[in-house]
Amino acid sequence: MSGDLGRVLVTGGGGFLGTGVIRLLRRRGFTVRSLSRSRHPHLDELEVEQHQGDVADAGAVFRAVEGCGTVFHIAAKAGLWGPEHEYHRANVEGTRHVLDACRATGVPRLIYTSSPSVVFNGMDLAGADESAPYPARFDAAYPETKAIAERMVLEANAPGLATVALRPHLIWGPGDNNLLPRIIARAQSGQLRRIGGRNAQIDPVYIDNAAEGHVLAAESLAPGAPSAGRAYFITQGETIAVWEMIDALLEVAHMGPVHRTISRPLALVGAGVLEAAYRLSGRADEPPMTRFLARQLSTTHWFRIDAARRDFGYEPRVSIAEGLRRLEEWLHRKGG
Repeated sequence: MSGDLGRVLVTGGGGFLGTGVIRLLRRRGFTVRSLSRSRHPHLDELEVEQHQGDVADAGAVFRAVEGCGTVFHIAAKAGLWGPEHEYHRANVEGTRHVLDACRATGVPRLIYTSSPSVVFNGMDLAGADESAPYPARFDAAYPETKAIAERMVLEANAPGLATVALRPHLIWGPGDNNLLPRIIARAQSGQLRRIGGRNAQIDPVYIDNAAEGHVLAAESLAPGAPSAGRAYFITQGETIAVWEMIDALLEVAHMGPVHRTISRPLALVGAGVLEAAYRLSGRADEPPMTRFLARQLSTTHWFRIDAARRDFGYEPRVSIAEGLRRLEEWLHRKGG
């Protein structure tokens, strides 16, 4: 176990997960530096040293990494739509720059934020563990480039640089600038439909649990540690039906549940048509439905966290019910 992380760099520190990790690190007394493309006032309030730059800029990454004892590489291009080269630039080349800088400056530990989508094959994954393989093909550039980057990070594990990859599943909670806004926007526009009639189960992770998993992994990481060179799922540790969770999120936002339903085959055909139309027209915005999203919303995908519990003591402390209560309070304060 290593409680001394030295100066800590968090790439993407201004984002949802990055901010969650930084808040926890600061509460534990660590000195933190952030690398983000923009300056964030809330990080100034947390007394974080902010570096502005893009992870695709090798020089900016080197300057941010230099002098650090631990790096959390969280920055990534997320989403389900967009030019593949943009995902490759941010997620693959950006990760390569972080690895190169860590090796060049002698950083002893790197915690990489991956995604469970790197093993999603469009079929049910009920209680899958880390032995689940990467699929033969991907439906979107995001999971494909995250899988490439994850392999790079794990292969870089060495006596001089201990690496670990974490796969937090569908992070949600106060400060969410991705999942909840997308659900609300689609519900408001009337585009949200239940897909299929199955009671598919998921295990989305509350932000505080995801952040704690990252910090626990860092504190246990060292050359030769059980976690070095391995990937771990970080989830809620409890499952919930996909549409029950979506309806619960809409409820705390004071919106009604989703009633309209579309069959899975029709959703997949429609998503394929929309994707083709958007590509042909050169539209940069995301279609209302993609094949990857249709499969995500209609399949069971929850993951075992036995390995994270065993190797670095991860235990989700905030339940879904408590997380929803905290989210509703946050939305109320934000609206007031």
